[in-house]
Amino acid sequence: MTYDDDVTEVNTAAVHPCDAAHELLPTSDLHWLLHRAAQRFREAMDAAVAPHGVGSMRAYLVLAALIREPGRTQLGLGAALGLDKTTLTAVLDRLERQELIARRPDPADRRVRIPEITESGRRAHAEVQPSVRAAECELLGMLDRPEQDVLRAILGKLVAGPGAPAGSCI
Repeated sequence: MTYDDDVTEVNTAAVHPCDAAHELLPTSDLHWLLHRAAQRFREAMDAAVAPHGVGSMRAYLVLAALIREPGRTQLGLGAALGLDKTTLTAVLDRLERQELIARRPDPADRRVRIPEITESGRRAHAEVQPSVRAAECELLGMLDRPEQDVLRAILGKLVAGPGAPAGSCI
């Protein structure tokens, strides 16, 4: 494609909207890099989880939390995961429809629900786990082990340091 007489070639290759935004708004390169890295991870993890019928990485992490610390109330689970009540309820509803969890009343307060992972949920979690690990290894494959360790340490400090905001963690 050309314009006028100067025969200037126009690049018609697809440009990712985030790349265009970075060109336009370079005021916080670190923010842009962290955001894009998080997007890449989320896309890769959701793709790793999807073929197993769990739904999303968020659902997988909820199953993992129910395995690791059973007995939390639904409200307690939301607080531990940094998920608001509406978001967690939607995830639990989907997992319950898939029969990966069940919610039982709390004996101390029948208005309160305690989500519990089912045997099907345990199997689904175990089936997904290798795919999640493989996706993470693939994403981090360009870094050597010491670089991966440094990345984890730095990100850990950033997310847990003073003034860390409340809000969704997954």
